[in-house]
Amino acid sequence: MESSGTTRRQATRQRLYEAAVTLIAEKGFSATTVDEIAERAGVAKGTVYYNFKSKTELFEELLRHGVGLLTVSLRAAAEESEERGGTRVEALDAMIRAGLAFIDRYPAFTQLYVAELWRTNRAWQSTLLVVRQEAVAVVEDVLRDAVRTGELSEEIDIPLTAAALVGMVLVAALDWQAFQPERSIDEVHSALSLLLHGRVSGH
Repeated sequence: MESSGTTRRQATRQRLYEAAVTLIAEKGFSATTVDEIAERAGVAKGTVYYNFKSKTELFEELLRHGVGLLTVSLRAAAEESEERGGTRVEALDAMIRAGLAFIDRYPAFTQLYVAELWRTNRAWQSTLLVVRQEAVAVVEDVLRDAVRTGELSEEIDIPLTAAALVGMVLVAALDWQAFQPERSIDEVHSALSLLLHGRVSGH
């Protein structure tokens, strides 16, 4: 059992993550101050430093936390699909849906994550690469199984295909939220599902 102190600390960290992610998505990392993060989270400035040594550490932990949540939801979707007796391709389809649901729930985090992927020389670059690889590895595992069971061709490049699927979901979801918000998650999922199943060419 977790102590109430641990639970309280986790709740505080969650508030700090949410405050930081919104502010940094709005203003950028450099322009966001620890004072503003504390104020937005409704805590004293000292509380930020009690939980994180610096703004950079807060941001690193934020990336770990956010991508960790995504990884868990992707893995859960694949496992649920497998338990239902679905194919590996159906598991990939379930992961696309889980990815869209995650982005729908955490749009500011997703914008931040995608923006940071393209930046270089950041203090948290290595953290970002590690957490990105954890999320992509979940997709790679399912692709590897699909090749092993003969559902997918042995010719596929697993690391690139996994990265392409994750990238497709991230970018399509951000586009959906920014430019086509009237679309339902079902519509977006079914469009990406057609791509996954290779049915776009009309065959």
